[in-house]
Amino acid sequence: MPSRRLELVAPDELKAALADGVRAQHEAGDLQASRDSFERAYRLAERAGDTESMALAALGLAGLWVAERRTVTSTVLLEARLQHVLALLDPRSALALRVRTRLAGEADYARGTHAAVLAALDEVRAAGDPELLAEALRIAHHCLLGPEHVSARRELAVELTKASFRTERHSDLLMGLLWQTADAYCAGDPHAGRLLGELKDHLAQRDHLAVGFVASAIDVMLAIRAGRFADAEALAAVCASRGAAAGDADHAWWSGAQLVTIRWYQGRLTELLPMLDDRVHSPVLSAVDNSAVAALAVAAALSGDRPRAASALAALCGSDLAALPRSSSWLVTMNGVVEAAYLLEEPDVAVRAYQLLRPHAHLPMIGSLGVTCFGSVQHALGVAALTSRQLDLAVEHLTAAVQHNLALAHWPALVASRQRLAQAHALRGSPGDADAARRELDAATTEAGSAGLPVPDYPAANPAPAVAEIQRVGRKWRLTLRGRGVLVEDSIGMVHLAVLIANPRQEIQAADLVAGLAGLSGPSGEAGAAQRVLDPAAIAEYRSRLKNLDTEIDELEPDRARQARAERDWLVAQLSSAAGFGGRTRAFPDQPERARVAVGKAIRRALARITEADGVIGEHLRQTVHTGVRCSYWPG
Repeated sequence: MPSRRLELVAPDELKAALADGVRAQHEAGDLQASRDSFERAYRLAERAGDTESMALAALGLAGLWVAERRTVTSTVLLEARLQHVLALLDPRSALALRVRTRLAGEADYARGTHAAVLAALDEVRAAGDPELLAEALRIAHHCLLGPEHVSARRELAVELTKASFRTERHSDLLMGLLWQTADAYCAGDPHAGRLLGELKDHLAQRDHLAVGFVASAIDVMLAIRAGRFADAEALAAVCASRGAAAGDADHAWWSGAQLVTIRWYQGRLTELLPMLDDRVHSPVLSAVDNSAVAALAVAAALSGDRPRAASALAALCGSDLAALPRSSSWLVTMNGVVEAAYLLEEPDVAVRAYQLLRPHAHLPMIGSLGVTCFGSVQHALGVAALTSRQLDLAVEHLTAAVQHNLALAHWPALVASRQRLAQAHALRGSPGDADAARRELDAATTEAGSAGLPVPDYPAANPAPAVAEIQRVGRKWRLTLRGRGVLVEDSIGMVHLAVLIANPRQEIQAADLVAGLAGLSGPSGEAGAAQRVLDPAAIAEYRSRLKNLDTEIDELEPDRARQARAERDWLVAQLSSAAGFGGRTRAFPDQPERARVAVGKAIRRALARITEADGVIGEHLRQTVHTGVRCSYWPG
């Protein structure tokens, strides 16, 4: 170590390198210049054996943001240096606390967690150092970029702005305003534009390359919302050049993500397949950013390359879609997951995505710090419901998406939501839906025309209606739908459903269902043929079960005995309605209203059990089975 200290040529060289790094980072916002200066300072401090200067240089190398170092080697080197200087510092010192806070933030960000950095922030607050507090707030804010953290982020951003008046550093004020602006857009705050205007006023007085880069990215997002695609492309190029000048690693993908959004709404996403293929493997993409993979899945599906699309979607889903890191790009990524699931006809993925997105229905799908926007989360929820054929939900969410996108002034997203809403109405086919579908399509065409937008021709998923099939398996029924299958216990309602499903698009009297006869065509398709609900084998099986129940009821506990008696009563009713005891035919009394009520209740109970066993099949039947005096199964 002494020999290294002798290598220091000029005593002021180390101080100058540190000062250059601070000036480049905080005053100019030139991240690359600051990295160069801090790298030189670290090497000089290391040779001099100056632990404090080594720590300051290592902290400077970490940058303004979190995870500025993207390659594996640079990330590992930064962590090793921080841990090395931490071991040399007095653990009670403010400098050691700074290093611990930075290490906690970098680790939390990589893991998609935040507990460690928030604990460090509490420790920093207690220390009372304003510069240390400002730095800790920046770091903590960057680790809370998921949609569930919007409110917490806004509080941190306000606290950072307040701290900037104590530090008197221009960069702290700019960062506080920038975070407030980005958070306001992520929250869907209608006054976010006021904060952006204030931020730009400060930048006009004294520019800061890193903050100005993000502000220019927000300008691109707003141009996309306005449907000014040509302007948005031009602004994206300006944004990329500003990011490169600032030395920000995100400059390449941010412009790529903006172009993806533009081509998405232009219906030209497949043009970007080569670019997306390249970007998903880029070493400078954030480790928690999966938006490029989601865009690739959608683009490949649109191009007809199902294997590549399915592979990208499977990579995102993993063992559970919930494992995707809740980063600043999570909502945009999930929107891509939903769209890919729609195009690939993957209802299970859509159902899981719906569950994860549902708590965030009130938010816009903003990418990163306001870089791009895909409209309301309600749109993604509606498409997910459309994919799983939960058509009432699809209509509900897409109707909400239309209103939310209108409030956001996101005209391309508004047109897209109207188109999908029209599709949901058309697929549902309830009274009034055909007119509603035409109204939405007309409105989409009008709005697209007035805004000068193209009207993309979205490919319809599942153009052929899904048709359920049902088969008795012992005392259960097997229901299948588009490759899905589920076993459900026998019940009166299941028997009624079996008759309806065997006679699609035919109205059957509720009284005929209760009497055990289907009044129209059977599975053979012969018009007017009656179809018995219980065949001879089923009758024999039911009688055998009755005999066993008679023996068991007296020996069972009260709760189980009640269940057994209910089952016995049901079996008696089934046998009586189907053939009657002793072969006597039992006619149902000619009260259609009693039959309507009985059949409706039985079918609703059966549908609840089916939905519990398989939500997709259950929702399909809820949408397509109609009850009343006349009942039917109408699969589309």
